[in-house]
Amino acid sequence: MALSLFGLALFLFLGLDLHSSSSSPSSAASAAAVSSQEGVEITYGAVIKLMHEKTKFRLHSHDVPYGSGSGQQSVTGFPNVDDSNSYWVVRPESGTPLKQGDTIKSGTIIRLQHMKTRKWLHSHLHASPISGNLEVSCFGGEQESDTGDYWRVMIEGSGKTWKQNQRIRLQHIDTGGYLHSHDKKYTRIAGGQQEVCGVREKRADNVWLAAEGVYLPVTESK
Repeated sequence: MALSLFGLALFLFLGLDLHSSSSSPSSAASAAAVSSQEGVEITYGAVIKLMHEKTKFRLHSHDVPYGSGSGQQSVTGFPNVDDSNSYWVVRPESGTPLKQGDTIKSGTIIRLQHMKTRKWLHSHLHASPISGNLEVSCFGGEQESDTGDYWRVMIEGSGKTWKQNQRIRLQHIDTGGYLHSHDKKYTRIAGGQQEVCGVREKRADNVWLAAEGVYLPVTESK
């Protein structure tokens, strides 16, 4: 596990550009070390898995399009912890002068980039396949992103900055929908994957936690 985290950290620092002034394998090793701690702060550039609090499934995507709605890359909830398609890179909104290692306050708008396919967690007014709520997809690429990729971090409780294992909601800026999942599963997708969608009301089923991943050292001044 430690080796896999170190490899992920190397990929993060050497292969991702978040306007950081420096990167090195030694920094990657530090990131891997941070990943094993509890309650560390989430920063831009971190690579995380988001766990749905109620079902414990991880937010997941792969290069398979929806057969209805937008036809964009599908997003599901995945039951297995050990899955490389469930990693997401935490990014700022376009044009924001933030750097890798900056912390994220409650109310901040972020983007989540799927690590493998480089597309953005996205939502719009298309109906989701099972429940008919707001479809959540992956869309765009490194140089293609719009406000449909913007999500507001809303911390549950008294915390002011986003931390690992802290209860949050992600509210989509364009539609107002909260990132949501439930135990409704796809019958034609292997592995018992469940629907992820957007719902405009606050419910127990739209609470998430940052779980496994590479958590970077905080670099901003406090």
